[in-house]
Amino acid sequence: GLARVDGLPWLRKLYRTLSIAKAVRAEATGARELPGAVAISVALKQGWIRVLRREWSEPPLPQLDAGEASTLRAAIAFGAGTLVLLDDLQARREAQRLGIAMTGTAGIVVEARRAGLIPAARPVFARLAEEGFHLGDDLVQAILAELREG
Repeated sequence: GLARVDGLPWLRKLYRTLSIAKAVRAEATGARELPGAVAISVALKQGWIRVLRREWSEPPLPQLDAGEASTLRAAIAFGAGTLVLLDDLQARREAQRLGIAMTGTAGIVVEARRAGLIPAARPVFARLAEEGFHLGDDLVQAILAELREG
């Protein structure tokens, strides 16, 4: 979602480097026509998004797709202090059950706004919707109210 709205630089400024599982790279860049694939490929070449070399097989997470399952397994392996970026509801529920700290696209927009990386969140949420990345209206309205953009 962030790559669709030119938001990858926010991740770099907020977190400096990111690590993704091989399955996430395959899902995100498997076809150049995928939304954000080119931007993610550039970030990989620049080296601030890194692909994890190791893969973990435990715990089994059959209800999740390969990218989300591998991300949660890596977070477990890296332990406390690991923050994962998840938007899929089932993956978020599983992360919560496993005690893994997480944020999502909406959370990154909030952090970018608070850090002064973007002047307002409302246009970003509008653009995400235009790009087919839908967040619940109640969530967006609550965030805008919290940011005093309501």
